[in-house]
Amino acid sequence: MLILVVVLTPMLIIAANLLLYDSAPIASSPDVHYASFSVGGRTFHLTYLATNQSTLEKGLMGKKVTDTTTELFVFPKAGYYSFWMYGVNSSLDIMWVYTPPGASTGSFVYLALGAPPCQVSVACTSYQPTADANYVIEARAGFAAANGIEVGTSVTFG
Repeated sequence: MLILVVVLTPMLIIAANLLLYDSAPIASSPDVHYASFSVGGRTFHLTYLATNQSTLEKGLMGKKVTDTTTELFVFPKAGYYSFWMYGVNSSLDIMWVYTPPGASTGSFVYLALGAPPCQVSVACTSYQPTADANYVIEARAGFAAANGIEVGTSVTFG
């Protein structure tokens, strides 16, 4: 029993801190209405667009993810926004993008490829970029490799 307390208590404290840190309110970005993005001469339709607190928090949780499913998360300013895979039904590529203020073209600054789904919140990995980003694109695992996306690759939103 003592072993359970010694092992589980620090894990629960860390998980609670991650949840508190990751759940800080984020201002909405209602003026962004992108419908697609282009990479390497190919254009992809956005399935979902997250621009307010509730859609940013929900992401692809509980949604069917296919090879063509994409979601764009829009943040009001560049920052180090972390993501987790709680309640997601498929492994995903999570791709952070930075675009200069007022621009629709930017570049990928960090990639978490093949992030596996997680159904137990205290056991979920938190993915955080090493560079500022103001957009995040989620797509089914393998999307980045299939489309030549690497850190530094250019992307244009439209």
